Amino acid sequence: MLSKLSEAEKEINSITIANKEELENFRLRFISRNGLLSKLFDELKNVSKDEKPVIGKKLNEVKKLAEEKYSSVKQSIEESGSKAEEIDLTLPGRNFSIGRQHILIQTLNEFVKIFREIGFKVTEGPELEEEFYNFDALNTPEHHPARDLQDTFYIQNKFDKTKKYVLRTHTSPVQVRTMLANKPPIRIICPGKVFRNETVTPKNYFMFHQVEGLYVDKNVSMRDLKGVISYFVKKFYGENTKTRFIPSFFPFTEPSAQLDITCFICEGKGCKTCKDTGWLEIGGCGMVHPNVFKAVGYDPEEYTGYAFGMGIERIAMMKYGIKDIRLFYQNDVRFLDQF
Repeated sequence: MLSKLSEAEKEINSITIANKEELENFRLRFISRNGLLSKLFDELKNVSKDEKPVIGKKLNEVKKLAEEKYSSVKQSIEESGSKAEEIDLTLPGRNFSIGRQHILIQTLNEFVKIFREIGFKVTEGPELEEEFYNFDALNTPEHHPARDLQDTFYIQNKFDKTKKYVLRTHTSPVQVRTMLANKPPIRIICPGKVFRNETVTPKNYFMFHQVEGLYVDKNVSMRDLKGVISYFVKKFYGENTKTRFIPSFFPFTEPSAQLDITCFICEGKGCKTCKDTGWLEIGGCGMVHPNVFKAVGYDPEEYTGYAFGMGIERIAMMKYGIKDIRLFYQNDVRFLDQF
Protein backbone atom coordinates (compact mmCIF):
# COMPACT_ATOMS: atom_id res chain seq x y z
CA MET A 1 0.00 0.00 0.00
CA LEU A 2 2.95 2.29 0.66
CA SER A 3 4.04 1.79 -2.93
CA LYS A 4 0.58 2.90 -4.14
CA LEU A 5 0.78 6.01 -1.97
CA SER A 6 4.26 6.82 -3.28
CA GLU A 7 3.08 6.51 -6.87
CA ALA A 8 0.01 8.68 -6.12
CA GLU A 9 2.20 11.31 -4.43
CA LYS A 10 4.59 11.36 -7.37
CA GLU A 11 1.70 11.71 -9.83
CA ILE A 12 0.07 14.52 -7.84
CA ASN A 13 3.33 16.47 -7.78
CA SER A 14 4.06 15.98 -11.45
CA ILE A 15 0.63 16.47 -12.98
CA THR A 16 -0.01 19.77 -14.78
CA ILE A 17 -3.47 21.34 -14.71
CA ALA A 18 -4.20 24.05 -17.29
CA ASN A 19 -7.96 24.52 -17.28
CA LYS A 20 -11.20 23.77 -15.46
CA GLU A 21 -11.76 20.53 -17.31
CA GLU A 22 -8.37 19.12 -16.26
CA LEU A 23 -8.96 20.36 -12.71
CA GLU A 24 -12.24 18.47 -12.55
CA ASN A 25 -10.54 15.30 -13.83
CA PHE A 26 -7.92 15.70 -11.08
CA ARG A 27 -10.63 16.00 -8.44
CA LEU A 28 -12.47 12.94 -9.71
CA ARG A 29 -9.25 10.86 -9.80
CA PHE A 30 -7.85 11.71 -6.39
CA ILE A 31 -10.19 13.44 -3.92
CA SER A 32 -13.75 12.63 -4.95
CA ARG A 33 -15.82 10.12 -2.98
CA ASN A 34 -14.96 7.46 -5.52
CA GLY A 35 -11.40 8.65 -6.09
CA LEU A 36 -8.09 6.88 -5.47
CA LEU A 37 -7.48 8.26 -1.99
CA SER A 38 -10.99 7.32 -0.78
CA LYS A 39 -10.39 3.75 -1.94
CA LEU A 40 -7.02 3.64 -0.13
CA PHE A 41 -8.75 4.81 3.06
CA ASP A 42 -11.17 1.91 2.65
CA GLU A 43 -8.24 -0.51 2.30
CA LEU A 44 -6.64 0.84 5.50
CA LYS A 45 -8.83 -1.47 7.59
CA ASN A 46 -7.07 -4.48 6.08
CA VAL A 47 -3.61 -3.27 7.11
CA SER A 48 -1.95 -4.84 10.17
CA LYS A 49 -1.91 -2.94 13.46
CA ASP A 50 1.84 -2.45 13.26
CA GLU A 51 1.74 -0.85 9.77
CA LYS A 52 -1.50 1.11 10.21
CA PRO A 53 0.03 4.18 12.00
CA VAL A 54 2.71 4.64 9.36
CA ILE A 55 0.43 4.04 6.39
CA GLY A 56 -2.38 6.15 7.91
CA LYS A 57 -0.02 9.09 8.43
CA LYS A 58 1.27 8.81 4.87
CA LEU A 59 -2.28 8.57 3.51
CA ASN A 60 -3.31 11.77 5.29
CA GLU A 61 -0.22 13.55 3.95
CA VAL A 62 -1.01 12.55 0.36
CA LYS A 63 -4.67 13.53 0.78
CA LYS A 64 -3.65 16.94 2.15
CA LEU A 65 -1.25 17.39 -0.76
CA ALA A 66 -3.98 16.62 -3.29
CA GLU A 67 -6.51 18.95 -1.64
CA GLU A 68 -4.02 21.81 -1.40
CA LYS A 69 -3.05 21.42 -5.04
CA TYR A 70 -6.71 21.35 -6.08
CA SER A 71 -7.53 24.53 -4.10
CA SER A 72 -4.44 26.36 -5.32
CA VAL A 73 -5.02 25.56 -8.99
CA LYS A 74 -8.75 26.35 -8.72
CA GLN A 75 -8.03 29.81 -7.28
CA SER A 76 -5.42 30.48 -9.95
CA ILE A 77 -7.79 29.52 -12.77
CA GLU A 78 -10.61 31.72 -11.36
CA GLU A 79 -8.32 34.73 -10.96
CA SER A 80 -6.89 34.40 -14.44
CA GLY A 81 -10.40 34.03 -15.83
CA SER A 82 -11.65 37.23 -14.15
CA LYS A 83 -8.59 39.16 -15.32
CA ALA A 84 -9.11 37.92 -18.83
CA GLU A 85 -12.70 39.13 -18.70
CA GLU A 86 -11.61 42.58 -17.52
CA ILE A 87 -9.31 43.08 -20.49
CA ASP A 88 -11.22 41.14 -23.12
CA LEU A 89 -10.93 43.46 -26.11
CA THR A 90 -13.43 41.44 -28.09
CA LEU A 91 -16.32 42.52 -25.85
CA PRO A 92 -18.56 45.33 -27.22
CA GLY A 93 -18.06 48.77 -25.68
CA ARG A 94 -20.34 50.12 -23.00
CA ASN A 95 -22.67 53.00 -23.77
CA PHE A 96 -22.79 55.70 -21.10
CA SER A 97 -25.62 58.21 -21.06
CA ILE A 98 -24.34 61.65 -20.08
CA GLY A 99 -27.73 63.31 -20.43
CA ARG A 100 -28.68 66.33 -22.48
CA GLN A 101 -30.54 69.59 -22.16
CA HIS A 102 -34.32 69.41 -22.22
CA ILE A 103 -35.85 70.41 -25.55
CA LEU A 104 -37.45 73.48 -23.92
CA ILE A 105 -34.09 74.60 -22.54
CA GLN A 106 -32.51 74.07 -25.96
CA THR A 107 -35.21 76.21 -27.58
CA LEU A 108 -34.97 78.88 -24.90
CA ASN A 109 -31.17 79.07 -25.16
CA GLU A 110 -31.38 79.45 -28.93
CA PHE A 111 -33.98 82.19 -28.50
CA VAL A 112 -31.81 84.05 -25.97
CA LYS A 113 -28.66 83.68 -28.07
CA ILE A 114 -30.27 85.35 -31.08
CA PHE A 115 -31.48 88.37 -29.12
CA ARG A 116 -28.20 88.75 -27.27
CA GLU A 117 -26.52 89.11 -30.65
CA ILE A 118 -28.44 92.35 -31.23
CA GLY A 119 -27.88 93.89 -27.81
CA PHE A 120 -30.69 92.54 -25.63
CA LYS A 121 -29.90 91.81 -21.99
CA VAL A 122 -31.49 88.88 -20.13
CA THR A 123 -33.48 89.93 -17.05
CA GLU A 124 -35.44 87.73 -14.65
CA GLY A 125 -37.99 88.28 -11.89
CA PRO A 126 -40.07 86.44 -9.26
CA GLU A 127 -42.66 83.85 -10.24
CA LEU A 128 -44.79 84.79 -7.22
CA GLU A 129 -45.73 88.33 -8.16
CA GLU A 130 -47.62 91.27 -6.66
CA GLU A 131 -50.87 92.08 -8.41
CA PHE A 132 -49.58 95.61 -9.06
CA TYR A 133 -46.71 94.42 -11.26
CA ASN A 134 -48.70 91.67 -12.96
CA PHE A 135 -51.80 93.76 -13.76
CA ASP A 136 -52.10 97.33 -12.47
CA ALA A 137 -48.87 98.73 -13.90
CA LEU A 138 -49.60 97.00 -17.21
CA ASN A 139 -52.79 98.93 -17.85
CA THR A 140 -54.97 95.95 -16.97
CA PRO A 141 -57.93 97.38 -15.02
CA GLU A 142 -59.58 95.58 -12.15
CA HIS A 143 -62.57 94.54 -14.25
CA HIS A 144 -60.42 92.99 -17.00
CA PRO A 145 -61.26 89.30 -17.70
CA ALA A 146 -57.59 88.29 -17.39
CA ARG A 147 -57.79 89.01 -13.66
CA ASP A 148 -60.61 86.54 -13.20
CA LEU A 149 -59.92 83.42 -11.13
CA GLN A 150 -60.54 81.37 -14.27
CA ASP A 151 -57.27 82.68 -15.70
CA THR A 152 -55.15 83.54 -12.68
CA PHE A 153 -53.85 81.67 -9.63
CA TYR A 154 -54.28 83.96 -6.63
CA ILE A 155 -52.18 83.28 -3.54
CA GLN A 156 -53.62 83.93 -0.09
CA ASN A 157 -51.53 86.44 1.86
CA LYS A 158 -51.95 86.14 5.63
CA PHE A 159 -49.26 88.64 6.55
CA ASP A 160 -50.12 91.71 4.46
CA LYS A 161 -53.79 92.13 3.62
CA THR A 162 -53.06 95.27 1.58
CA LYS A 163 -51.26 93.36 -1.17
CA LYS A 164 -52.54 90.62 -3.42
CA TYR A 165 -50.19 88.03 -4.87
CA VAL A 166 -50.54 85.87 -7.96
CA LEU A 167 -48.52 83.30 -9.83
CA ARG A 168 -47.46 85.54 -12.70
CA THR A 169 -49.50 85.09 -15.84
CA HIS A 170 -46.75 86.48 -18.10
CA THR A 171 -43.18 87.75 -17.74
CA SER A 172 -44.23 91.37 -18.37
CA PRO A 173 -43.92 92.17 -14.62
CA VAL A 174 -40.15 91.84 -15.11
CA GLN A 175 -40.38 94.68 -17.61
CA VAL A 176 -42.22 96.85 -15.09
CA ARG A 177 -39.68 96.13 -12.36
CA THR A 178 -36.81 96.92 -14.75
CA MET A 179 -38.35 100.23 -15.84
CA LEU A 180 -39.00 101.26 -12.23
CA ALA A 181 -35.35 100.63 -11.37
CA ASN A 182 -33.74 102.09 -14.50
CA LYS A 183 -33.97 105.00 -16.87
CA PRO A 184 -34.07 104.55 -20.66
CA PRO A 185 -32.61 103.29 -22.88
CA ILE A 186 -33.71 99.76 -21.93
CA ARG A 187 -33.30 96.72 -24.14
CA ILE A 188 -34.18 93.46 -22.37
CA ILE A 189 -35.68 90.01 -22.82
CA CYS A 190 -37.45 88.29 -19.92
CA PRO A 191 -37.56 84.46 -20.04
CA GLY A 192 -39.30 82.37 -17.41
CA LYS A 193 -42.21 80.23 -16.27
CA VAL A 194 -45.75 81.62 -16.28
CA PHE A 195 -48.97 80.18 -14.91
CA ARG A 196 -52.57 80.17 -16.13
CA ASN A 197 -55.59 78.62 -14.47
CA GLU A 198 -56.51 76.59 -17.54
CA THR A 199 -57.74 73.08 -18.21
CA VAL A 200 -54.91 70.79 -19.30
CA THR A 201 -55.31 69.70 -22.92
CA PRO A 202 -52.92 68.71 -25.73
CA LYS A 203 -52.65 72.43 -26.57
CA ASN A 204 -52.87 74.04 -23.11
CA TYR A 205 -51.09 73.58 -19.80
CA PHE A 206 -51.37 75.34 -16.45
CA MET A 207 -47.67 76.25 -16.65
CA PHE A 208 -45.50 77.11 -19.62
CA HIS A 209 -42.43 79.15 -20.56
CA GLN A 210 -42.50 82.57 -22.11
CA VAL A 211 -39.96 85.07 -23.38
CA GLU A 212 -40.93 88.72 -23.59
CA GLY A 213 -38.88 91.56 -24.98
CA LEU A 214 -38.84 95.29 -24.32
CA TYR A 215 -37.02 98.19 -25.95
CA VAL A 216 -37.54 101.74 -24.68
CA ASP A 217 -35.75 104.85 -25.93
CA LYS A 218 -36.44 108.06 -27.80
CA ASN A 219 -38.00 107.73 -31.26
CA VAL A 220 -38.61 103.97 -31.13
CA SER A 221 -41.14 103.02 -33.79
CA MET A 222 -43.12 100.10 -35.16
CA ARG A 223 -40.52 99.87 -37.90
CA ASP A 224 -37.87 99.03 -35.28
CA LEU A 225 -40.12 96.31 -33.89
CA LYS A 226 -40.65 94.78 -37.34
CA GLY A 227 -36.92 94.83 -38.02
CA VAL A 228 -36.05 93.02 -34.78
CA ILE A 229 -38.80 90.42 -35.18
CA SER A 230 -37.82 89.80 -38.81
CA TYR A 231 -34.19 89.29 -37.77
CA PHE A 232 -35.18 86.77 -35.08
CA VAL A 233 -37.53 84.83 -37.36
CA LYS A 234 -34.96 84.48 -40.13
CA LYS A 235 -32.26 83.35 -37.69
CA PHE A 236 -34.53 80.88 -35.90
CA TYR A 237 -36.68 79.48 -38.72
CA GLY A 238 -34.58 80.17 -41.81
CA GLU A 239 -33.74 83.02 -44.18
CA ASN A 240 -36.82 82.45 -46.37
CA THR A 241 -39.29 82.90 -43.48
CA LYS A 242 -41.46 86.00 -43.75
CA THR A 243 -43.42 87.84 -41.05
CA ARG A 244 -46.71 89.68 -40.96
CA PHE A 245 -48.47 91.75 -38.31
CA ILE A 246 -52.24 91.44 -37.88
CA PRO A 247 -54.08 94.06 -35.77
CA SER A 248 -54.86 92.71 -32.31
CA PHE A 249 -55.42 93.92 -28.74
CA PHE A 250 -53.36 93.78 -25.56
CA PRO A 251 -53.96 96.12 -22.59
CA PHE A 252 -50.29 97.09 -22.33
CA THR A 253 -49.56 97.86 -26.00
CA GLU A 254 -51.14 100.29 -28.48
CA PRO A 255 -51.18 99.60 -31.36
CA SER A 256 -51.03 95.83 -30.83
CA ALA A 257 -50.41 93.06 -33.32
CA GLN A 258 -50.55 89.31 -33.68
CA LEU A 259 -47.22 88.04 -34.97
CA ASP A 260 -47.41 85.50 -37.81
CA ILE A 261 -44.71 83.79 -39.85
CA THR A 262 -44.86 81.88 -43.10
CA CYS A 263 -45.32 78.17 -42.42
CA PHE A 264 -41.83 76.65 -42.44
CA ILE A 265 -43.25 73.22 -43.28
CA CYS A 266 -45.06 74.09 -46.51
CA GLU A 267 -43.18 77.38 -47.09
CA GLY A 268 -46.43 79.32 -47.23
CA LYS A 269 -48.20 77.07 -49.74
CA GLY A 270 -50.73 75.68 -47.25
CA CYS A 271 -50.76 72.45 -45.24
CA LYS A 272 -52.43 70.82 -42.24
CA THR A 273 -50.06 72.49 -39.79
CA CYS A 274 -51.02 76.00 -40.92
CA LYS A 275 -54.62 74.97 -41.73
CA ASP A 276 -54.00 75.75 -45.40
CA THR A 277 -53.42 79.46 -44.67
CA GLY A 278 -49.67 79.42 -45.20
CA TRP A 279 -49.18 81.32 -41.91
CA LEU A 280 -48.48 80.37 -38.27
CA GLU A 281 -49.05 82.53 -35.19
CA ILE A 282 -46.03 82.62 -32.85
CA GLY A 283 -46.84 85.48 -30.45
CA GLY A 284 -48.00 89.01 -29.86
CA CYS A 285 -46.35 92.42 -29.96
CA GLY A 286 -46.96 96.15 -30.13
CA MET A 287 -45.90 99.61 -29.00
CA VAL A 288 -45.84 100.13 -25.22
CA HIS A 289 -49.04 101.81 -24.03
CA PRO A 290 -48.55 105.36 -22.65
CA ASN A 291 -50.35 104.34 -19.44
CA VAL A 292 -47.60 101.77 -18.77
CA PHE A 293 -44.98 104.52 -19.06
CA LYS A 294 -46.96 106.69 -16.68
CA ALA A 295 -47.15 103.83 -14.14
CA VAL A 296 -43.35 103.55 -14.06
CA GLY A 297 -42.62 107.28 -14.14
CA TYR A 298 -41.61 107.64 -17.80
CA ASP A 299 -42.77 110.58 -19.87
CA PRO A 300 -44.73 109.10 -22.82
CA GLU A 301 -44.16 112.35 -24.73
CA GLU A 302 -40.40 111.81 -24.52
CA TYR A 303 -40.04 108.03 -24.75
CA THR A 304 -41.56 105.31 -26.89
CA GLY A 305 -40.96 101.60 -26.93
CA TYR A 306 -42.06 98.24 -28.21
CA ALA A 307 -42.75 94.92 -26.49
CA PHE A 308 -43.26 91.38 -27.72
CA GLY A 309 -43.94 87.98 -26.21
CA MET A 310 -43.68 84.37 -27.40
CA GLY A 311 -44.37 81.00 -25.79
CA ILE A 312 -41.40 78.64 -25.84
CA GLU A 313 -43.58 75.52 -25.84
CA ARG A 314 -45.57 76.83 -28.79
CA ILE A 315 -42.41 77.64 -30.74
CA ALA A 316 -40.90 74.21 -30.03
CA MET A 317 -44.13 72.40 -30.88
CA MET A 318 -44.36 74.10 -34.26
CA LYS A 319 -40.68 73.73 -35.10
CA TYR A 320 -40.45 70.02 -34.23
CA GLY A 321 -44.00 68.91 -35.03
CA ILE A 322 -44.96 68.06 -31.43
CA LYS A 323 -48.70 67.53 -31.08
CA ASP A 324 -49.13 67.41 -27.28
CA ILE A 325 -47.75 70.03 -24.87
CA ARG A 326 -47.96 67.51 -22.00
CA LEU A 327 -45.07 65.54 -23.49
CA PHE A 328 -42.67 68.26 -22.33
CA TYR A 329 -43.42 67.49 -18.69
CA GLN A 330 -43.88 63.71 -18.60
CA ASN A 331 -40.14 62.92 -18.55
CA ASP A 332 -40.61 60.11 -21.06
CA VAL A 333 -37.06 59.24 -22.20
CA ARG A 334 -38.41 57.95 -25.52
CA PHE A 335 -39.62 61.49 -26.24
CA LEU A 336 -36.68 63.40 -24.78
CA ASP A 337 -34.06 61.30 -26.61
CA GLN A 338 -35.36 62.59 -29.94
CA PHE A 339 -33.88 66.04 -29.36
